[in-house]
Amino acid sequence: MLALAAAIAVGVLTAIQSRINGALGAELDNGILAAVISFGSGLLLTAVLAAALPSGRAGVARLIAGIRDRGIPWWLLIGGAGGAFTVASQGLVVGIIGTALFTVGLVAGQTLNGLVLDRVGYSPAGVTAVTIPRVLGVGLALAAVAVSLAGGGTAEAPLWMLILPVLVGAGLAWQQGTNGRLQLKTGSALTATFVNFVGGTVLLAIIALVQVPQVGFSPLPASPWLYTGGAVGVIYIFLSAALAPRIGVLLLSLGSVLGMLVGSFVLDLVWPPAVPPSPIRSAITVVIACVGVAVAAFGRRPVR
Repeated sequence: MLALAAAIAVGVLTAIQSRINGALGAELDNGILAAVISFGSGLLLTAVLAAALPSGRAGVARLIAGIRDRGIPWWLLIGGAGGAFTVASQGLVVGIIGTALFTVGLVAGQTLNGLVLDRVGYSPAGVTAVTIPRVLGVGLALAAVAVSLAGGGTAEAPLWMLILPVLVGAGLAWQQGTNGRLQLKTGSALTATFVNFVGGTVLLAIIALVQVPQVGFSPLPASPWLYTGGAVGVIYIFLSAALAPRIGVLLLSLGSVLGMLVGSFVLDLVWPPAVPPSPIRSAITVVIACVGVAVAAFGRRPVR
């Protein structure tokens, strides 16, 4: 129960970070630069923690040794790409389509890819069978997306802004599985989090070097809270890396989905985006997706 509660907290923090990074991207008029700032601050924080804490230093030592003897393959070091994709997307579209619509699309992608990753054994918790309840749960999540896309508020947003969250969700499920595997290899969730931020920051910085000189950006905003997205990301990525080996990508995704749906719905009510969603329609999508999550949860069955 404690692990599931932590997974729900991951989702709530993800929704909060989405709105923070979306607001920063709107203020800067540049979502990529907002993502670089968010990831860069998270990298700085994890670097300080990894250097200051004995467990962090030990985890980094095991990481270096694993890379040298090839016990840690290169593909376990690129989980940050999924995080970079998520944060960049938040800065690009959340301020326009709202946290709830972004989150519902993310739910569909994360649930569908979580089903695939668990079945092929990419989850650090092992292989999980594809069952009818799990497939039905994914179908309900996709139905929630269809309901949300039928809303009048989406007509003002480009189609790519509605498709992007689904791809983000698929990347998030892969990132959680990758970070969980790296946590098992290094014995440290902090080390996995640090590697995640290194990869994400480097990737986003490269993109920004190409994009920012072409499109520019507005002056940096003075509000301190707009720069807290990186710290929020450190917390939920750390929790995800620690939880994935214990409860698997499926249950981690399900718990975080519940947290994201509730958190985003509340955020859109108290902090409306540029294109406010219909509260009734948002509530319907939340209910449909939550039912899908519950159905999929009861359909979990390990493969022996």
